[in-house]
Amino acid sequence: MSVEKLVEHFSALEDTRCAGKVDHRLIDILVIAVCAVIACAKSWDDIALYGRNKVGWLRSFLTLANGIPSHDTFRRVFMLIDPDAFEACFSDWARMFAGVFDREVVAIDGKTLRRSFDRGRAQGPLHLVSA
Repeated sequence: MSVEKLVEHFSALEDTRCAGKVDHRLIDILVIAVCAVIACAKSWDDIALYGRNKVGWLRSFLTLANGIPSHDTFRRVFMLIDPDAFEACFSDWARMFAGVFDREVVAIDGKTLRRSFDRGRAQGPLHLVSA
């Protein structure tokens, strides 16, 4: 449901690239990048790697006529798009989730205490979780 809505929301974004030099649809690039970043991608290389690893799933709702774009293609496209328009599309998509949860959201944080392990007794470190 939410991935199809992601495609729908980002379809409104204008493609300012030179039409004759385009190998990948803008919507394909944007959706792969957003999904990759949600899955903790931190670089253009990570985004391209995510796309290559998830190509089967991505093809279920994206065209991907020329496969997964390279990391350079992701970088170039994001340099060209209007950041305010991108933010507006992403915010509209994310706003859909506000009404989905009928319960209060609780933030959970975890930490591992330094030097709390004992290798001699084969005891692992102490982990703390706070909500």
